[in-house]
Amino acid sequence: MTRQLPNALTVLRILLTPGILLLLVGQAYRWALLLALLAALSDLLDGWLARRYGWQSRLGGLLDPIADKLLLNACFLGLWWAAPVPGWLVGLVLGRDLVIVAGALAYHWLIRPVQAEPSLLSKLNTVVQLIFVLGCLVALASTGLPSRLLQGAVWVVAAVTLVSGLDYVLRYARRAWREASLRENGG
Repeated sequence: MTRQLPNALTVLRILLTPGILLLLVGQAYRWALLLALLAALSDLLDGWLARRYGWQSRLGGLLDPIADKLLLNACFLGLWWAAPVPGWLVGLVLGRDLVIVAGALAYHWLIRPVQAEPSLLSKLNTVVQLIFVLGCLVALASTGLPSRLLQGAVWVVAAVTLVSGLDYVLRYARRAWREASLRENGG
């Protein structure tokens, strides 16, 4: 039973996501911040438990990035609604994730099952986006974020999001190319 604790924490993060979005839309920023912090802590804890005690599972490897995507996408949508995040950045964040999911599904159906292997750039992207979201929530829940700081952070998030998305596309395109070559050559 304890082996499933990381997966239970991941499911908790998924369940917190709609509440955070509703709180953002309802302008209850302090409560949204509290739930977002709880979700972020659950993400850290589930990863630590899985690694520390060897409780990794295929289910957890698939659920964890889904939970991250759902949480961050909902937060970006809510922050766009609340106004501090420009629509084009939300489109970039959502678009990156849609391209990755579509690519993973195509790879799974056409080539072979996808193994959840987040790259270092993808992990950096998640951290940068999470810090950005938490910073925006802190600003909304308190005095606001200086516009220059927000603009700089927007461009950092955009750059990391774009680069990590391109990294996924290129890595999986190379894998697909290798697989196709092996099949062609009878390997």
